[in-house]
Amino acid sequence: MGFNTPVQVAEAVANAGNNKANLPFLQMFILGLFAGAYIGFGAELCTMVLTGTQATLGLGMSKFFGGSVFSVGLILVVICGAELFTGNNLMTIGLSRGQFGMKGIVYNWVVVYIANLLGSLLLVYIMYKSTLWMTGGGAVGQTAIGLANGKVNLTFAEAFYRGIGCNWLVCLAVWMAFAAQDVVGKIFGIFFPIMAFVASGFEHCVANMYFIPMGIVLKGTDKLAEYSAALPGIENLTWGGFFIDNLVPVTLGNIVGGAIFVGLAYFMCYANQLCKTDK
Repeated sequence: MGFNTPVQVAEAVANAGNNKANLPFLQMFILGLFAGAYIGFGAELCTMVLTGTQATLGLGMSKFFGGSVFSVGLILVVICGAELFTGNNLMTIGLSRGQFGMKGIVYNWVVVYIANLLGSLLLVYIMYKSTLWMTGGGAVGQTAIGLANGKVNLTFAEAFYRGIGCNWLVCLAVWMAFAAQDVVGKIFGIFFPIMAFVASGFEHCVANMYFIPMGIVLKGTDKLAEYSAALPGIENLTWGGFFIDNLVPVTLGNIVGGAIFVGLAYFMCYANQLCKTDK
């Protein structure tokens, strides 16, 4: 079972970025919707698995299992094909190589980011209507609210630096998927970095497009109103808190972690070899 070298991976990532920058709008948008929903499926499953596990397995093991199942989101994105904002931060390799301009990368990031948000909100609506949040007498819904509340009560610095750590690992997961030459290898390459970022408590802007809106919606339900009212800082679990207190700093951190710490850093390491492949 072979694998691609780091230089070959950098070449493949750069070429993939060029393809992404030139996608037709409708294709880019639909694939962005898919990615938002796929990451949302991982977040939903993570919420389900975290419910009750800390009390029985302890904090560390509950985070490990939550992170393990969350990885299904990026596996779906990579294997099935979708446009994910955080993974597309690796487009800085193709940009630095001169394969496309700043207009191409900004256009892709903006369209995909909005589509990821809409795809995530679609899954929030589906999950709310499914009433699966009432599983365990509402325990799953309580977990969802608790997760969302914790995220909107982070300081700007906390959210920003957790965003850096997150997308550093997410983009390394994508990098490892490019290194693998078969589906099983890609799944293993994705699993460990994603499990690590979730278990560590880092922040992913697209995952939070599901986690936080789900908490906001459930906070307003009659069945969970009493539980919600007892949570410290619950007054910050609003749409304003979602966008301003979490999404802005986490997104900025994700860009630094993916576009700079992985994309630009690896381009600097392999710039000479990449230039040779163009000749």
